[in-house]
Amino acid sequence: MRSIAVANQKGGVGKTTTSVNLAVALARAGRRVCLLDLDPQAHATLHVGVPQGGTGASAYDVIAGGRPLGEALVEVSETLSVVPSHIDLSAVEMALAGRAGRESILRERVAADPRFGGQPHDGPRFEYLIVDCPPSLGLLSLNAMSAVQEVLLPLQPHFLALHGLSKLLETLELVAERVNPRLRLLGIVLCMYEAGTRLATEIGRDVEAFFTASRESHPAWGSGRLFNTRIRRNIRLAEAPSFGQSIFDYAASSHGAEDYAALAAEVDQAAADSRLTARLVA
Repeated sequence: MRSIAVANQKGGVGKTTTSVNLAVALARAGRRVCLLDLDPQAHATLHVGVPQGGTGASAYDVIAGGRPLGEALVEVSETLSVVPSHIDLSAVEMALAGRAGRESILRERVAADPRFGGQPHDGPRFEYLIVDCPPSLGLLSLNAMSAVQEVLLPLQPHFLALHGLSKLLETLELVAERVNPRLRLLGIVLCMYEAGTRLATEIGRDVEAFFTASRESHPAWGSGRLFNTRIRRNIRLAEAPSFGQSIFDYAASSHGAEDYAALAAEVDQAAADSRLTARLVA
């Protein structure tokens, strides 16, 4: 199973939009996907049409209440399930204050569920776990990074959005060194992209140069890349959540649907390339 945390401590950069529509695009391509909503605002939960608090267990019950991950799964379609969020997640740091290993609870829950590949299992397994992180670098984001293999960073091509990039990369490197040695940066996807602006072009070029210069000295994120797909600014992407629909259900012919389908194809191809490389090395 491939596991990806979609993270950025800055809000309003397309993080939840990317989490949801990437998960749905992969599911529409036939991959079995679990979308885990770790944001107390529960926007990813609402975005896929699951009412907040309308189910039994939630991500809060899994992390703070000791419930198995499978008890919180809600089936959205044949190939997509969601672990819904709850406003109680905003108090998870207080609920777990003083608990040893609290940053690794989600990793333990994932490893214990056979559908995520941790145990022998006769039924279908998930091929992807997509975790929507809150806009902070607190306990919930640390749990996500300890549980996954890769981090996908949505970035708005503005100077202030770029300014916080180094802090997130420092956190990723720290988690890789101390908690999760397998953690790597998958890459950066530019969201709310306006192709006609010089700023967007310059920031894309700067990001590529930054990773090229960092490959040797920062193994946790130096191998990251800037995805070829650009998520163009599109009003349909902003409208879709209010209808509890992904962009593919709300406006299948829009630029937003076209862009997220292309991003999913890039992400899936990267997984295929990794499997091929592993077989060749073996």
